[in-house]
Amino acid sequence: MSLAIPPAARDALERWLSHLSSLDGRSPATVKAYALDVTRWLDFMARHRGEGYGLSVLIAADQGDLRSWMASERAAGVGSRSLARRLSAVKTFTGWLSEREGGDATAVLSARSPRYRRTLPRPLPEDAAREMLTEVAIHPEEWIAARDQAVVTLLYGCGLRISEAIGLDCDMLPMPDTLRIRGKGGKERLIPTLPVAREAVEHYARLCPYELTAGPLFRGARGGRLNAGIIDTVVARARARLGLPASATPHAFRHSFATHLLARGGDLRTIQTLLGHASLSTTQTYTGVDTARLMDIYARAHPRA
Repeated sequence: MSLAIPPAARDALERWLSHLSSLDGRSPATVKAYALDVTRWLDFMARHRGEGYGLSVLIAADQGDLRSWMASERAAGVGSRSLARRLSAVKTFTGWLSEREGGDATAVLSARSPRYRRTLPRPLPEDAAREMLTEVAIHPEEWIAARDQAVVTLLYGCGLRISEAIGLDCDMLPMPDTLRIRGKGGKERLIPTLPVAREAVEHYARLCPYELTAGPLFRGARGGRLNAGIIDTVVARARARLGLPASATPHAFRHSFATHLLARGGDLRTIQTLLGHASLSTTQTYTGVDTARLMDIYARAHPRA
């Protein structure tokens, strides 16, 4: 049974979350995830140290506390990747708390994350990506087929996240040469729009039965903002018809955008800017994808391989 988190700890958590939202500009989804992760830590400490623990106990938590917490999370079925994310949230919270309350948070801040194997993005081959752009547009209602094609074209042609694409509003019509996108953490980036992307969006806008003067650009069948799950389903059906693997998801178009740019000579810094990655190390994942493909070609084609 869960014990009560002390009021001081709960108040500190609320102040930290407010700080993340207002000053750090973290997205609501990130703040919600951090809230859940740190709440689990605070709840564990109530069971481990007693529900009346003070903030000094949180700041000075030792390796024994951390090992016990991670063992508890493991026992609950939490995998290495998720546990690493939760530890990162606890570290961020504890660092913020120690700056305001004082105390030595060395043990928490120096805790090592569990190791896990990073999975490389799995982009689509260029010909498969082109086929998918056509295959998603088969809905019997012409405007819905055009809508689905326009959304997927933005994912592949501009490297948008699905949430960014369906989050576009009508004020961006007519489609500009450059899109201003607000991504994760409220960070803005500018993305050139290819003619094929502009044409796909404009074709959808001409056919859409709803007035596109205000509100969401991409509409569901009843006129509200399009749900990401609809595009998931459309892409899943298209990949099944084309015999593509389950990794061919809407997000795979974003990976394909980056990988195909890299293969055509794009530099990592530019791709980082277009994708809106805060860290170049995130973008460098695509180097691994390209190298893997190169080594596969070498192994299959070189006479001495």
